[in-house]
Amino acid sequence: MKRKITLLDGAVGTTLWGIAEANGVAKEPVWKYNVEHPEFVTELAKRYVDVGCEMILANTFGANGPAVKRSSGYTVAEVITEGVKAAKKALEGTDVKLCLSLGPLTQLLEPYGDLEEEECAAIYDEMLYAGVSAGVDTILIQTFMDLEMMRVATVEAKKYGLPVMCSMTFEKNGKTMFGNSVQDTIDTLAPLGIQAIGLNCSLGPDLALPIIKEFSLKTDMPLLFKPNAGKPILSADGSTAVAYTAEQFAKDVEPALEFVSYIGGCCGSDAEYIKEIKKLL
Repeated sequence: MKRKITLLDGAVGTTLWGIAEANGVAKEPVWKYNVEHPEFVTELAKRYVDVGCEMILANTFGANGPAVKRSSGYTVAEVITEGVKAAKKALEGTDVKLCLSLGPLTQLLEPYGDLEEEECAAIYDEMLYAGVSAGVDTILIQTFMDLEMMRVATVEAKKYGLPVMCSMTFEKNGKTMFGNSVQDTIDTLAPLGIQAIGLNCSLGPDLALPIIKEFSLKTDMPLLFKPNAGKPILSADGSTAVAYTAEQFAKDVEPALEFVSYIGGCCGSDAEYIKEIKKLL
């Protein structure tokens, strides 16, 4: 049986900042746009739908209780509900699935920091309750460096009965910043009954490829791959160039199509990058 590859979206944050800038709006924590400029969030979703994405992320990645409280007078429920609503507007009449996006917290779990496991679980539960109530189809827990925090978030997410996917972020040495290996990641998360496992962010496709390949050698689980398109490179003459053009990005992720089930891009990638991957599919 031929493996189905689901086309995911590209960057949410960097693309939203680009939309805001084009409209003369200041750079804010992007979750604020859900309430203050939902039209930007709908526009973002529409761009990804138009290039053939089959699953897109809601703009909820950093909308956790401590962050929302620190930077606004909104509630987590408001921010996440409005974000889901704005994305759904672009999905009307399509089969595109909407994914609640959960990112790591800035506080560190004990013993590295003073965040207790119960408190961490409650923060994620608040986000999950809002997103699931607003009608997301699936949950992606992504860009985590701390496997223990990922485990806490995943246990909470599994309580809601939706498919859950987990994606860690790795360094060039094939470990997370907390020292978690690919094998550690599989051993911790696979028993929780998740739908897919993999990596996103941090690295461009060339450096991320050996890591996702290692996943493929160590597990039969569906794999998710969303590498970065890189930060802009500043030349000596003051001009900037992108680290990967859309064409180069697609060329570099192509070998992963042999074994991944979900593919897209992370920071720096936009609809043009996803369009190039779509051509390969």
